[in-house]
Amino acid sequence: RPHDSGLRVFRSVSDIVKNNIAMSRVFTYLFFRTPELIFELAPMGVLVAVLITFGVLTKHNEITAMKASGVSLYRLAVPVLVAGLLFARVFARVFAEAARVLGHDVVHEAAAAMKQAGLGLKAATITPEIRGDVGSPNAILRREIDGKVIVRTGRRLPGIRPIAGIHSPISIVRMAVGDAYGATEWRERTDGDEVAFRTERIERSVCRVVAEYAFYHARKTKSKVFGGPKYTVSPIYEGMLKEEMDDAAARYPDVPYEPQLIDATYALLISSAGDPLTIPALNRDGDCLSDLVMQLFGSIAGAESVLLSFDDSLKPRCVMAEAPHGTAPRLFGKNVANPMAMILAEAALLSHFTDSRATSASRAIYESVLETVHGGIATSDLGGHASTTEFTSAVIEKVKTKLDIWATL
Repeated sequence: RPHDSGLRVFRSVSDIVKNNIAMSRVFTYLFFRTPELIFELAPMGVLVAVLITFGVLTKHNEITAMKASGVSLYRLAVPVLVAGLLFARVFARVFAEAARVLGHDVVHEAAAAMKQAGLGLKAATITPEIRGDVGSPNAILRREIDGKVIVRTGRRLPGIRPIAGIHSPISIVRMAVGDAYGATEWRERTDGDEVAFRTERIERSVCRVVAEYAFYHARKTKSKVFGGPKYTVSPIYEGMLKEEMDDAAARYPDVPYEPQLIDATYALLISSAGDPLTIPALNRDGDCLSDLVMQLFGSIAGAESVLLSFDDSLKPRCVMAEAPHGTAPRLFGKNVANPMAMILAEAALLSHFTDSRATSASRAIYESVLETVHGGIATSDLGGHASTTEFTSAVIEKVKTKLDIWATL
């Protein structure tokens, strides 16, 4: 829809004014949006120009004069069609490449800004499907900020009935790099059969930060470290994470620790007593566990995703928070998408600030989101009738009220 980009620019004016955005930022935003705007709006402009041109020719009887001179309408249309095809081909290639390159630069600039600030908030992004394109923005960000751990926490939402006896939060602490993702794969023919191979890799340093942060998070959230890899079948590869989990358990004797094989972890999640859990996992195991845990609570909306990089002392160096879901293009422009996960991502990011005011704001956001749902204001995916704007506005009002009241105590 070509008009969407233009409308988004005009709709953002109110946000720019309301949030008092610096003009340098505004010009930067417009600069990066210009290739997309030209790419989407220029074809319509060319079409209008052609219609106006032939309209003027008709008004002054130029078309009649040309036909009287033996020039057919088909002959008149040829240069227009040829010019249009050339314009479309050259234009599409030049401006699409400009938009692609600028979009690529934005991701690298965002990563640099996150590294400098140590904090970042990311919305859902689209991964190009064309081979040889710029690649996944998520992968670029993870690589450039040196992200090692992803934490996703599922929690019960008011009015949403979870599966089985699950009611306390469950956090998945997984590797952000290595393992099955990025593995080298190939196929060979052997004895008349086709054989597929894959080489996977994990690093002890990554296993160490996963285990360390899992126990740190468990202590912070008063949960139990639970689960683990299939170390009995793979003592060398998956056993490396189990070794680091055992070492971390010795450093955190006050944190409950119940190691389980990955298959037992899946089974026991359904039959657990409902205790709060923190589950350290390999990259692919954690990816699968995250999706399962989110749905055990009835909706992915009640979760946030946090990517962390660490310094040499295993302390978080850079934190990037985001919603765990995708872009949902089918819901674009309809004002019906559930913004809860993105709002919770903001709360999660604030919890990593050292300022006590940010900590208070984080708690206020968490509480306000859940209270809003409990009060019956929810989007359609949670059984409500509120729009995206209505839900967000309700949360904002509750946050303001809480912070005002807490400031007087």
